[in-house]
Amino acid sequence: MTAARASRGEAIELSDQRVLQDVGIYRYHHPLEDAAAYKDRLRDLETQIDSIVRVGQPVLAADRFTFDGSLAKGRKMVGDLSKLMLRAYNAEADNCVRSLRSGNISTAKKRLEAAVAAIEKLGTIMEMRVNPAFHALRLAELELTADFQMKVQEERELAREEREQLREQRRAEQELAAERERLEKEKSHYVIVMASLRASGDDAAADELAGRLAQIDEAIEANDYRIANIRAGYVYVISNVGAFGPNVVKIGMTRRLEPRDRIRELGDASVPFRFDVHALFFSEDAITLEGELHRAFEDRRVNFVNERREFFFATPDEVRDLLAAKVGGLLEFTDAPEALEYFQSRSRWPAATLGSGPVVVG
Repeated sequence: MTAARASRGEAIELSDQRVLQDVGIYRYHHPLEDAAAYKDRLRDLETQIDSIVRVGQPVLAADRFTFDGSLAKGRKMVGDLSKLMLRAYNAEADNCVRSLRSGNISTAKKRLEAAVAAIEKLGTIMEMRVNPAFHALRLAELELTADFQMKVQEERELAREEREQLREQRRAEQELAAERERLEKEKSHYVIVMASLRASGDDAAADELAGRLAQIDEAIEANDYRIANIRAGYVYVISNVGAFGPNVVKIGMTRRLEPRDRIRELGDASVPFRFDVHALFFSEDAITLEGELHRAFEDRRVNFVNERREFFFATPDEVRDLLAAKVGGLLEFTDAPEALEYFQSRSRWPAATLGSGPVVVG
């Protein structure tokens, strides 16, 4: 969809998808710390805008224009038309602000520039034009509003992900604490039984239980290490060919006692099929290992706007080779996804959808 420019006969692209593609990654015009800072800056800007309007300077025009031979009538006409032009300009500026969405700032600025050009063309006889200082303030308002919207969106996404990380952390802590309690109970049981066997003279059976107790002590030690070391966990490589296509993987990490529980949660109702697991690798510093893998595929991200999304255009084989180079031989790695639900479902899909395949979403 396009809008004609009155002054130049050019077209302004209004398609959000086209504009967002042309703009690329959003760049802040006025980098500030948080959304609250943008809100404060916008309030200051509104004060400046109101100040220019109060002193009668938003629209500049000739002050010696006469009408019907009268300078007074000419000034009144200029004043009335200036108010009308200001209304038109402010209406367009307010509409640009109201319709602004993250990323389409370039379109809004072009529309406002078109309004300035149209007013100047219509007011040529009276040398009427929008005050450049006033126009600059309204352009700054557009930029700050766009920055504010983007910052709010980022903060909401960050808060959501932080809440999810906290929930994941609590689940991991609860699972490890429950496992510690289970192991302690099992150990206490074996200690009692072994003491009873020693007392009855069955040293062979007691020695067998002693071996089991040693294994339990090792498990307790490993569990305590997991509890104390928040960087320890599993790095996983998973895919969902039915949702994202054949050459997209997710590389993540979890501290959960059973990492497949986390992967099952990722395959909830938000995606049509469950994830396939290609690799699970326990690392004493899973956070660093995950970061190294992400950096290796940095230029092949699916989502370049939100880098906390861990999907990459890569095959499981490519990740396996890199992972093996960093940690040594992998005991278990699955190259091809099983994707049972996806392959079984395709036979029931409408014929028109089968040629397109899965759609990648970031």
